[in-house]
Amino acid sequence: MSETKYFPTTENIEKAAAVLSEIIDPTPFNRNNFLSDVYDAEVYLKREDLQIVRSYKIRGAYNKIRTLEPEILKYGIVCASAGNHAQGVAFSCNKLQIMGSIFMPTTTPKQKIEQVRMFGKEYIDIVLTGDTFDAANSAAIDFANKSGRTFIPPFDDPKVMEGQGTIGREIMSQTTEKLDYIFVPIGGGGLASGLGSYIKAVSPETKIIGVEPAGAPCMKAAIEKGEVVELEQIDKFVDGAAVKKAGSLTYEVCKEVLDDIVIVPEGAVCTTIIQMYNKSAIVVEPAGALAAAALRFYADKIKGKRVACIVSGSNNDITRMEEIREKSLLYEGLKHYFLVNFPQKSGAVLSFIRDVIGPTDDLVYIQYIRKTNKESGPALIGIELADKEDFAPLMRRMEAHGISYEYINENNILFEILI
Repeated sequence: MSETKYFPTTENIEKAAAVLSEIIDPTPFNRNNFLSDVYDAEVYLKREDLQIVRSYKIRGAYNKIRTLEPEILKYGIVCASAGNHAQGVAFSCNKLQIMGSIFMPTTTPKQKIEQVRMFGKEYIDIVLTGDTFDAANSAAIDFANKSGRTFIPPFDDPKVMEGQGTIGREIMSQTTEKLDYIFVPIGGGGLASGLGSYIKAVSPETKIIGVEPAGAPCMKAAIEKGEVVELEQIDKFVDGAAVKKAGSLTYEVCKEVLDDIVIVPEGAVCTTIIQMYNKSAIVVEPAGALAAAALRFYADKIKGKRVACIVSGSNNDITRMEEIREKSLLYEGLKHYFLVNFPQKSGAVLSFIRDVIGPTDDLVYIQYIRKTNKESGPALIGIELADKEDFAPLMRRMEAHGISYEYINENNILFEILI
C-alpha cells in the first residue's frame, strides 16, 4: 500500500484547467439518442475522442509537463505508453519545444505509432520495447534514471491525475441537471481518480462506475485484495487499458471515489465499437468503447436515470476492424465454427448446405480437401446466424442428419490454432 496518500482537490483541478486552456477547448457533452433509446435512460457522451490528440491523455500529460521547472525541462523528458499518453506527451514536446523519448510496447498498433510521430515531429524519438505497457514502462523508467531526463507517468502522478480531473469539471459545467451515474474507463486509474475526486466533491450523490476490460482488471483486483497487485497475465486487445498493475496513488483515490467496477468482456467492447460507428457515426478505439459497453451490464439500474459515459479515445487502427467484427459475432453468439467429418463421396458438402444450413444462416467459411484414399475427411466450417436463437435449430438439424462434427468455439486451444 502506498505510504504517501494524495487526493486531487477541486482547487488543483481548477488550476490544471487554467493550464490546459492554453491548448484545448472543452470537448462536447451530448445526449446520445441510440444509447438512450436502447437503455431507456438519458445517456450522455463526453467526447474525448474529439480531443486534439483524439484522447483525453493530453490533459494529464500537458499539465504535468507544463508545471515542471524550465531548468528540468531543458534536459528532456521520457514516457511510456501504449499510444494515447504517448501522443499527449509528443504534442506537448512539440508545443513546448522540448525533447522527449517515448517508449512503446512492440504490440502497439501501427496507427498509434504514426500518430505519435506526427504530433511530436523532430522533438521526439520512439523506442519500441517489450510486449506490454508494463515492460515498456520499466524500460522507460530505467532510461530516465540513467539519462537524467524526467519521467512523465501515464497515470500515477498528482499533476497527471489533476489534468484528467478537468474532464469532471467540464462535465459539471456542461449540465444543469444532476447526473445519476458516470461510467469511466480504467487502465491505471488516472482518469477515474481525477474525475472521481472532482465529481464526488461537487456532486457526492452521483455514482462513479469504473469500467475495466475482462483481460486486465487490475484496479478491481487491487480493491478486492486491499492493496495494489500485479496481474500475472493480461489480454492486450483493449490496448489503451491493458495494464498489469494499477497506480499506487490512483488506487488510494479510486477505492474511495468509485461506487463500483464493471468488468466488460472484449467481445462486448467490440459490439459497442460497431454499434457506435453504425448508429452514431462515432469512431472509437477499444478503450474508448469501454464505458458505453458497460451499460448493458447495468441496464436495470440505469433505466430512467441520467447517465454519462466517457468516450476516452478514437485512435483505432482500421486494419483491426475485421478482428473486431469477428470478436463481436462470436461474443453475441452469431458466428460458430465446426470441424465436420464429411463422407468422401460426391454431393456430401452440397447435402450439408441443403439440409443443415437454415434459410437465414450464412455459410461464411469452408476449408475442405478431399482425400480419395479415405472414407471420410474433415472440413472447417464457419456459419453466421441472423439471430443467436437460430443456433439451437441448427444443432438439431445437424443431429437429425447424422452429421459427425466437433464444435470448436468452446475449445480454446483448437479454436486458436484453426481460426
